[in-house]
Amino acid sequence: MKRVLLLGGVTDALAIARTLGPQHVYSLAGVGRVPTDLRCEVRVGGFGGAEGLANFIQQTGIDLILDATHPYAAQMSQNAVTAAKLTGVPCWALRRPAWQAGPDDDWREVADWAELIAALTPFQRPLFTLGREPLQHLHEIPAHQFWTLRALDIYPGNERCEVIGARGPFRLEDERELFETRNIDVLISKNSGSTATEPKLEVARERGVPVLVLKRPMLPEVDRAFWSVGEVLAALQNAEDAS
Repeated sequence: MKRVLLLGGVTDALAIARTLGPQHVYSLAGVGRVPTDLRCEVRVGGFGGAEGLANFIQQTGIDLILDATHPYAAQMSQNAVTAAKLTGVPCWALRRPAWQAGPDDDWREVADWAELIAALTPFQRPLFTLGREPLQHLHEIPAHQFWTLRALDIYPGNERCEVIGARGPFRLEDERELFETRNIDVLISKNSGSTATEPKLEVARERGVPVLVLKRPMLPEVDRAFWSVGEVLAALQNAEDAS
């Protein structure tokens, strides 16, 4: 494969990027720290929608789009597929499998923010692990609730919300301490399927804490879909051998 454009964050995509040579491009949205120890070219920032992405692909001679973005980055995934159709370049995607609730889990799926807030009403000490989105709603916190919000970086909270800046992978012992010291009575999470953030679900199970799970968005069909980093790396190697 002559030139790959890898779209992603800093978990699975970073593991792939570490295997890429200097002719390939690793593109990040710009949230979080940017790796500086890679052999491939690193690009930060948006493209200007699907047409902007298509222009970038044509101008830089990209031969393959590899979408390894977060499972909830639906717009970027759609842009990748649209750009692939506009340019005639194939689009592959890493589709990380979702977590599955076990018999001892109390998971309650919510479709959007309105459903989430309604489901949150009976609780007092929620732990949000949705990234930055709850920051837009700090003025809406009910008087009976105190929010703990965990994001990649520290942001200002208010008198009823503390923001913790932390990055996975998270240790089970640390998650237990977090739930215990903050008396967490409900966990709010995306179903990312990431092993790096899965310990929080184990602690919720241990403590009998309900989990409000934000429903995964529908993602577009691609030319080839993979379910693990290992599958992606094997396919890239096969493509390289065949070129």
